[in-house]
Amino acid sequence: MNKNSNTYQILYAAVMVLLVGTVLAFIYMALKPKQNENIANDTRKQILSALHIGADDDAKIKETYEKYIIQDLLVDLEGNIVDSAQNVAFDVPMKKNVKLPKEERLLPVMKCKLDDGSIKYVLPVYGAGLWGPIWGYIAVNADGNSIYGANFSHEGETPGLGARITEQAFQDLFVDKHLFVEGEFKSVAVLKKGQKTTNGAEQIDALTGATITSRGVSDMMADCLAPYEAFLKKLGGDGGAQCTADAVESETNDNQPE
Repeated sequence: MNKNSNTYQILYAAVMVLLVGTVLAFIYMALKPKQNENIANDTRKQILSALHIGADDDAKIKETYEKYIIQDLLVDLEGNIVDSAQNVAFDVPMKKNVKLPKEERLLPVMKCKLDDGSIKYVLPVYGAGLWGPIWGYIAVNADGNSIYGANFSHEGETPGLGARITEQAFQDLFVDKHLFVEGEFKSVAVLKKGQKTTNGAEQIDALTGATITSRGVSDMMADCLAPYEAFLKKLGGDGGAQCTADAVESETNDNQPE
């Protein structure tokens, strides 16, 4: 075949594209499990951070996570546990989940037991910042009301401004804040210094120069935590008006897989 002909050049290009594409596809498939595990470990690290548990050793992140996260749960709007299969909460795609109407969302809960025996419940949140998605994990004490810890991440917020939601100093402002005020669910608000909430909710100061990102944190907490109101009340979040944490503990045990 004439190597200078159009037919030869087209065939040569097609073969090269096919060859290179096959090689790239093979590499992608070979690396995908490792990439997925790295993503999962990053998520585990964020969840552990909300619980004030360090996990610097990448080789032991999964081991540390499984030590402290003793059960995954899915709950409904009435606060009932509907599933407790392994990783059922961890595997919920929050980006898609939050776009659903509240009555159709999956409500993941990760139950944690710390070294001192205390129980915490980690709830994921997902929302929008200035330049893209923001997300995080809120660890709630067994009373269903007070916040034990928080961790926030982002995709593309401005360094030194909105990106500061990842700093421990900002996240620590949520510790010991309450999700219920006089028995009513009122998510913690993030407002400019000097501003006051109109509904009596507890608040923290927004990041200087990052009003939109701060508002995004506030909005995503209100949007994502509100569907858990009944579940948190069952833990005693409204002062124990409905039932106690012991009742939820019993229901959790009843839903353990055989």
